[in-house]
Amino acid sequence: MHFELTEEHLMIRQAARDFAQTELKPGVIERDEHQKFPTEQIKKLGELGFLGMMVSPQYGGSGMDAISYSIVMEELSKVDASTSVVVSVNNSLVCYGLEKYGNEAQKQKYLIPLAQGQVIGAFCLSEPEAGSDATSQHTTAIDMGDHYLLNGTKNWITNGSTASTYIVMAQTDASKKHRGINALIVEKGMEGFTIGNKENKLGIRGSDTHSLMFTDVKVPKENRIGEEGFGFKFAMTTLEGGRIGIASQALGIAAGAYELSVQYAKERKAFGKTLADLQAIQFKLADMATEIEAARLLCYRAAWLKDNGLPYAQAASMAKLFASETAMRTTVEAVQIHGGYGFVKEYHVERLMRDAKITQIYEGTSEIQRIVISREVLK
Repeated sequence: MHFELTEEHLMIRQAARDFAQTELKPGVIERDEHQKFPTEQIKKLGELGFLGMMVSPQYGGSGMDAISYSIVMEELSKVDASTSVVVSVNNSLVCYGLEKYGNEAQKQKYLIPLAQGQVIGAFCLSEPEAGSDATSQHTTAIDMGDHYLLNGTKNWITNGSTASTYIVMAQTDASKKHRGINALIVEKGMEGFTIGNKENKLGIRGSDTHSLMFTDVKVPKENRIGEEGFGFKFAMTTLEGGRIGIASQALGIAAGAYELSVQYAKERKAFGKTLADLQAIQFKLADMATEIEAARLLCYRAAWLKDNGLPYAQAASMAKLFASETAMRTTVEAVQIHGGYGFVKEYHVERLMRDAKITQIYEGTSEIQRIVISREVLK
């Protein structure tokens, strides 16, 4: 067992850390306040190769491993989870699925520009009546011979208005239930495809989250990923990898709040001492540090299993469950350590607390993760 990062991993971590501090931190409060999408920052991340990290260089990617991806997600999320979720969706849910399951023509047309960061993608599974119950797809894709006729609504779509390529799950044969679902590549600008209003969210406010509406959208048959009825399996398999990304995001949110708390505790004085000299604060920091390190090891283990071609569904769910719960506990305590200053925006921890909550919800709620884990342990 080796617990040390490679030289390459350390270099990637430093690059991501530097980017977060120099490019993300200066405007992060304003972007959160005004729900401003980090357009310039995402463009620069694409130039660094962080939007197609695990994609083969053959298709314009960086050819890195999942551990590198986890490291980058943590470092970006320490400062700006709104930006890191764009990185997560593009890498885990869009590029990964296209490279693993797309045909050569789809890779050439869609994957290469996505991996190079020329455009970004969106993953469209959730609906008004299909959140955790992902089998209840009401969006339909009627087989019309050489194309599908797509109708329905998707909810909570990250990169909803800024994406160019959308992977949409839709029901083609309701009698087959989840085996009748297809995954279709939809392009922005297709006739009948409209983007709804931006959601006004508690956290990750810089990320653009929209509902999408499809009215008789003609999607060519060549845009179907995999065989007929493969869509649900495609979605579930892709989400397994996505959970490593969101677990790492939660880890980063927790670590960012912890680092700010340590710094503040060393500087702030009360009762004639620094906060760091008070045992009540010391114990809070000790618990935060321990849980964060445990979450980091769970993230790295899931990533390592994925890199080595081993089953990682349970490990990814464990990482996401524990890291997201850790993010919530840690950020709440960070606000407490900061006291009244923790309640104002300039100290950053209140934003991290708001951002932490979504990690317990999207890409599978904590309750869904417990279902996945329990099924595995009871096999």
